[in-house]
Amino acid sequence: MSERTTILVVDDENGVRQSFSMVLKDDYHVLLAANGEEAIAIFRKNRIDLILMDIRLPDTDGISLLRKLKEIEPNTEIIMVTAVKEIQTAVKAIKMGAYEYVVKPFVVDDVLTIIGRALEKGRLVREVTYLRSELERYKPFEKMVGNDEKMLNLFDFISTIAESDGAVLIQGESGTGKELVSRAIHNISPRKNHPFVVVNCAAIPSTLMESEVFGHSKGAFTGAIRTTVGKFELADKGTVFLDDVDTLDFTMQGKLLRIIQEKEFERLGNPKLIPVDIRFVAASNKNLQTLISQGDFREDLFYRLNVFPVNLPPLRDRKSDIPLLLKHFLALYSRKTGREIQEFSEKALNSLMAYGWPGNVRELENLVERFATITRKKVIDIHDISSPDVVSGAVKPMKLKNAVNEFERKFIGNIMESVGGNRKRAAEILGIHRNTLLGKIKDLQIKT
Repeated sequence: MSERTTILVVDDENGVRQSFSMVLKDDYHVLLAANGEEAIAIFRKNRIDLILMDIRLPDTDGISLLRKLKEIEPNTEIIMVTAVKEIQTAVKAIKMGAYEYVVKPFVVDDVLTIIGRALEKGRLVREVTYLRSELERYKPFEKMVGNDEKMLNLFDFISTIAESDGAVLIQGESGTGKELVSRAIHNISPRKNHPFVVVNCAAIPSTLMESEVFGHSKGAFTGAIRTTVGKFELADKGTVFLDDVDTLDFTMQGKLLRIIQEKEFERLGNPKLIPVDIRFVAASNKNLQTLISQGDFREDLFYRLNVFPVNLPPLRDRKSDIPLLLKHFLALYSRKTGREIQEFSEKALNSLMAYGWPGNVRELENLVERFATITRKKVIDIHDISSPDVVSGAVKPMKLKNAVNEFERKFIGNIMESVGGNRKRAAEILGIHRNTLLGKIKDLQIKT
């Protein structure tokens, strides 16, 4: 269970400190400081959600202390406590980042209302920060599709484990929908109204991983010009999805294990422990037990993550879902293009059913997107899927796998040529990760 909201009261008058403590202690965890030095020491050691601070302190003024506290943690809300004659200074403090001010002697209900609004603002700021990061991601659909018995059993299992806080480990081949499973678990869990934060372990260099997930304080390293909140802190009370968790190095695996056990961590450059209430869902397309035997993955972390194991079946093992998936994606891309919904002919469907789909659902979706974009006909037939050269009308019968490879080779080659060989830009246009593009260039022997 996560800790209560913590409020720091900074005032040199003991009577004022105790008054605030009496008012707040039933609903909040209250810490007290008599001067600026004590306030900074407490602030560095504890996670503070809000500060009530006197304008005048014996060792500093409120404006200077406000500036120092905001440098340490810009997102902490601060309410200034002032006398009537100091209201002008309080207004100046608001311009510098304070949330509001209250005047001594204060009215309890007014103070509680202001505190409630300030805490809500802080929550919204964290939410907006998270949503901005999510806008950078693009997901074609959020609902899982399937009526095969294996998928129906999976849906039942997801419904069962969603209520728990236990970690989930999803294993399955690339393209089987591991992130969709993790989102489904989150969306029907008690955490559904809190953030779902994705950490793509394979895409983040190991040298940047700690800063990405833990955040860092200003000056923690060269180039750290401001304090940054990490993904784990953004996910407080929500769910973190660790995609490709097997790619974490041993050091990071150990730190992740500690967070799961202790439910707290430190930002880079700041020893203050930050408590978090997170449910972890991890995914891997590799067999982690094999990696453990090879010395590449920590056994203790495996058992911490594998509380609820989920094994996703490849598409070739649930072929009865192929017609349903084809229909789903055709409808999806019809909405995107504004065209009439297409369909596959019986011969085309039989051919697609016979294919092995090594890239699983992701490969099927990509194929549908190509046909829905290139083929203008209402019915996509066997001749359309037998060749990647449908645009030019040249039909060269071949096995679907070879056709897909030839299409990708030509299509990616054209994109690479159009961007002058810029692989980063090409990956952005194709909607795939740069590492995926590099792999395709190598596997398909694409000249760049």
